[in-house]
Amino acid sequence: MLIFPNIDPIAITIGPIKVHWYGLMYLIGFIGVYFLGRYRARQVWSPITPESIEDLVTYGALGVILGGRIGYILFYNTSEFIHNPLVLIKIWEGGMSFHGGMLGVFLAMWLYSKKVKCSIFQLTDIIAPLAPIGLGAGRIGNFINSELWGKPTSIAWGMIFPNGGEIIRHPSQLYEAFLEGVLLFIILWVYSQKERPIMSLTGMALSLYGCFRFFVEFYRMPDAHIGYLAFNWLTMGQILSLPMIVGGAIMVIIAYNKKII
Repeated sequence: MLIFPNIDPIAITIGPIKVHWYGLMYLIGFIGVYFLGRYRARQVWSPITPESIEDLVTYGALGVILGGRIGYILFYNTSEFIHNPLVLIKIWEGGMSFHGGMLGVFLAMWLYSKKVKCSIFQLTDIIAPLAPIGLGAGRIGNFINSELWGKPTSIAWGMIFPNGGEIIRHPSQLYEAFLEGVLLFIILWVYSQKERPIMSLTGMALSLYGCFRFFVEFYRMPDAHIGYLAFNWLTMGQILSLPMIVGGAIMVIIAYNKKII
């Protein structure tokens, strides 16, 4: 068994202001998209200039935050929202959904594509290889917060989480940080070093993330207030990932066969 590091979730305290590691992980993700996005925007196939990346990141950040929060409420906490709609704005109590954030980013990129007069998929292809930076960092934030831990296990690298009782569990946050962050970034970054058909990068990112998330859900505890939806193993995360797997694969096929812009 490995020892949980017990890192203080609060990274910096300045008077009454407390900066949490989880919030800093979002910042790391946005900074990574900004700098690597400027590099990608210099490519001859880019529809925008490096100077436009600041606007792109701003639109994307709003999509992530608003979509992530709204998605969490709709997908995971609808009943509480019905009884108390103000729960939607209580971001400080936690609760963000990747799938909601993804939809928020797509909406933001659609709006920005209208502004710069290009295809939405030209923009999503720019940021698709960069999204794993934020995904991986966010899972590290979950690990530091001792949340979203895994199922009980007897493996040598299992951990006892402060919020998980005296039970050795899978460090599923680290599994996700590696698969959705490190591995997904490497695959997409290497693939994106050459010009690819429009929409293929976006489709590959969606499908691979969906596969990785679906797999990790077998080792991660489902949300306590939802539990398993079927078969005593199917989770909401898996249900939401299935359309990504199928839809992303279809997008790649279309991109290579139709060259749709």
